[in-house]
Amino acid sequence: MRSYVRNPILLGLLSAILLDLPFPIAGPLPPWRAVFSWIALIPLLYGLLAEPSVAAPRYLRRSVLAGYTCGVLWYILNCYWIYYTMRLYGGPDGMPVLLAVCLLVLYSVVLGLYFAFFAFLIALCRKAFRTNIVPLVLMPFFWVGIEFAASRITSVPWDQLGYSQVDNFLLTRLGPFTGVYGISFVLAAGNALLVAALLARSVHTRIRIGVGATLFIVLLQLGSFMQPKPSSTSSYAVLLQPNLDVGQDNAWVGPEWNEHASWILDQSRKNCTSAISGMPASGAKVGMLSCAENTSHPDIIAWPEAPSHFFSDDPLVVMLLRNIATTTHATVVAGMLGRDQPGTYNSAVITAPDGKILGRYDKIHLVPFGEYVPYRDLFFFAHQLTQRLADLNRGRDRKVFRTDGHTFGIFICYESVFADEVRLFAKNGAHVFVNISDDGWYGDTSAPWQHLNMARMRAIENRRWIVRDTNNGVTTSIDPYGRVTLSAPRHMQTSLVARYGYNDELTFYTRFGDLFAMLCGLITLAAAGNAMRLVASQSSRKRQVS
Repeated sequence: MRSYVRNPILLGLLSAILLDLPFPIAGPLPPWRAVFSWIALIPLLYGLLAEPSVAAPRYLRRSVLAGYTCGVLWYILNCYWIYYTMRLYGGPDGMPVLLAVCLLVLYSVVLGLYFAFFAFLIALCRKAFRTNIVPLVLMPFFWVGIEFAASRITSVPWDQLGYSQVDNFLLTRLGPFTGVYGISFVLAAGNALLVAALLARSVHTRIRIGVGATLFIVLLQLGSFMQPKPSSTSSYAVLLQPNLDVGQDNAWVGPEWNEHASWILDQSRKNCTSAISGMPASGAKVGMLSCAENTSHPDIIAWPEAPSHFFSDDPLVVMLLRNIATTTHATVVAGMLGRDQPGTYNSAVITAPDGKILGRYDKIHLVPFGEYVPYRDLFFFAHQLTQRLADLNRGRDRKVFRTDGHTFGIFICYESVFADEVRLFAKNGAHVFVNISDDGWYGDTSAPWQHLNMARMRAIENRRWIVRDTNNGVTTSIDPYGRVTLSAPRHMQTSLVARYGYNDELTFYTRFGDLFAMLCGLITLAAAGNAMRLVASQSSRKRQVS
């Protein structure tokens, strides 16, 4: 029985389950579940460091396997929505069950390698330094270094550990300085402290470290139940939520076009709507807003990324945009396919209040296998994943747009998970962020809520309001502290009138980006190099003695 308790592979699987709990599963994350982020890595770390002998050749191999199985299972649990999306929309009639499962597993098998490398670093340092202290001290640096590598190498920084604390007012104070990575660092350090208590040789040391670590964790976790003062607002936006079926061809012609255009124009004229205060959780009450401040025209009217046949070169679409802008005296941000000579783009077209088309932002960070197929010659079989979407071109310029004395930064859907890219909009002068998205592909899985929390962290890091307009939810306004202030009910054709404000101050993170994560990455590389040198030296001495 004792061997099972210390089996690093079984403990790694337990860590994967615990690590899934502090993230959304099928709805908004309850604040109490965020506490699991402080203990989720304990089983894996304990399994790696409680091994009685590091001299055995299989120690490193077994450790890597433990980390790898942990990573594969975690990605399967955290990103199960890939199966749902491919099952329904992978090809004309959906993807077969077995193929959808294989795709999810393949995704997890590839990204699980990051966990394997993390486990390798922990085991390597223990083997090199012959103590648990060094790997536990270095562990937070390793974790952040691996997260940073995932964001840059495979470009999938999905649900980094720090996102689990997006509702924690104390921990998110690090966001404007370190980005989400600083929060991940503190959480990893808390896990390491608790493992240090478990591995301490004397009972007295165990109690002392354990009590200190517990107090440290409890005090910081209290931030989940603290609220900053409400952020001031100066304007309001009208966010249209058309709730279009992503599985249908929404090509509107004749009377159908007139009907939809009339609905869009009618909703754009509103200065007050019913809404949910905070998150649109199951059973949340929808109430009428107090709109006394919304006496003048809105500053922004947004149409989301949606499966509508809107094209930037379509005269009917251009006429509709100009009609909305001049009728409401507002800036219109409309998601659509941008078309010009080089090709087709996932775009947002910006129209000034006077009806002038200011320009177009073309999405730069496309979804692999969703909006384009990378290495098409290699992945020749992947064409069916994108049959319902255009094979799009990548934008090149992170533009901002200025109207009526304010500058807007617009990012589209998947781009919201890339912190070091979104900050550039603020650095380039954006006073407010507009995020348009279509999460209709994911249904009622965890993905819309995970996506929302990552967008909320972008508000925190840059201290900017975000007005977030989606096809079917979560349509909302997010304040500079990451709080969802108002939201529209999901899966409804509706609109949301939401107040927001402007800010032109630049945070440390906005100015310098992932400086903290880069530092952790350099420390990781230096520690790994030194550990490998020591292990090689130990092996050389052992051969000489024998």
